[in-house]
Amino acid sequence: MSQFVFKLPDLGEGTVEAEIVGWRVKPGDVVAEDDVIVEVMTDKAAVEVPSPVSGRVVSTTGAAGDMVPVGSALIVFETQGSAEASVPPAGESAARAPSGANGAGARHTNGHRPARVATSPAIRRRAHEAGVDLRMIEGSGPHGRIVRQDFDAFVQKRGGKGGASEKPTQLRPRPSDGGGGGSGSGSGTEEIKVIGLRRLIAQRMTEAKRNIPHFAYVEEIDVTELETLRRHLNSKLSPGAPALTYLPFLALALTRVLKSFPQANALYDGERGVIIRHRAVHIGVATQTPEGLKVPVVRDAQARSLWDLAAEMRRVSEAARTNKASREELTGSTITITSLGKLGGIASTPIINAPEVAIIGVNRAVERPVVLNGAITIRRMMNLSSSFDHRFVDGYDAAALIQALKEHLEHPATIFIE
Repeated sequence: MSQFVFKLPDLGEGTVEAEIVGWRVKPGDVVAEDDVIVEVMTDKAAVEVPSPVSGRVVSTTGAAGDMVPVGSALIVFETQGSAEASVPPAGESAARAPSGANGAGARHTNGHRPARVATSPAIRRRAHEAGVDLRMIEGSGPHGRIVRQDFDAFVQKRGGKGGASEKPTQLRPRPSDGGGGGSGSGSGTEEIKVIGLRRLIAQRMTEAKRNIPHFAYVEEIDVTELETLRRHLNSKLSPGAPALTYLPFLALALTRVLKSFPQANALYDGERGVIIRHRAVHIGVATQTPEGLKVPVVRDAQARSLWDLAAEMRRVSEAARTNKASREELTGSTITITSLGKLGGIASTPIINAPEVAIIGVNRAVERPVVLNGAITIRRMMNLSSSFDHRFVDGYDAAALIQALKEHLEHPATIFIE
């Protein structure tokens, strides 16, 4: 018997430390080579770190939320035979990233290790906590990927056969510090440690609001004609084909408008003190996922058709929701659009996705009476809520951009005119 000290490897792109999101093993556990032992979060990605050896876990370093420097001892194994502690060279990371935060990393493998079950980090965590062997579950997702419904059905079936039924992952409530707390039912508080993707989102949102003077502008849009066109196009779709939403129309119109307002299709490099204007329009699509808000990117939107935009928006959004989006698909946007769908409300104040300088938000579309040509009529109305970095986009230009966008959306035929 000998001990193997595994150190946190270089996870690439200049990473110097990583946050522990959650351990998959504990002292005393026996693991096989390539089993996931811990999930960590860098400023770029959520990364699943596999075991480099087979053996028994002697000790682990750090708890959820702790920062661990690259090259420091992460876990100690007791192994059969001799083994030397080592850190993989830079660019040869012994980790794989599920892209749960902002990208994905490469899997370090010699090509002879057994295939790994495809699923999300959240399901792996639930399986570990419930003692479920994921190899026993048949996945219904793409390429046999295990999705939430597969896991829930397996757990329910196992519980129904008299096995140990898995309870949903719950945060352990801690006793109240006093005040109104007591030992009675319903008293006390619950502490939730902010770690992983949620911590990263909180950090970036805070930095954006602290460093960017937001200028908000809300405008009302008559989308009656746009809705007529949308329904007409959807009626021509083959059965089962995804229907068009407002977002691809907005994205296409935005590519037309930004030709006249290049200052809004830009990134601010604070370290160099320069604005980088882009000719290509790489649209970020704010997407709600089980892990939190992600912004996958539709690249070169200005070169795409309406149908191509719609298909690519669906593809990257689904990839983000299922943790299959690559790092490239989650970075590099030059302007972002966001929508709360049916929860869109009347107006909103979206936070800019730094280092961008503009974000356009879609609110709920509703039919209501309006005055048109001196008469009261029913029209379908929708608000656009936008935010701009007031340091680089003047209020006049921001308003003019949204007015130009309004003209295209209210007269949708002009969207298709170059």
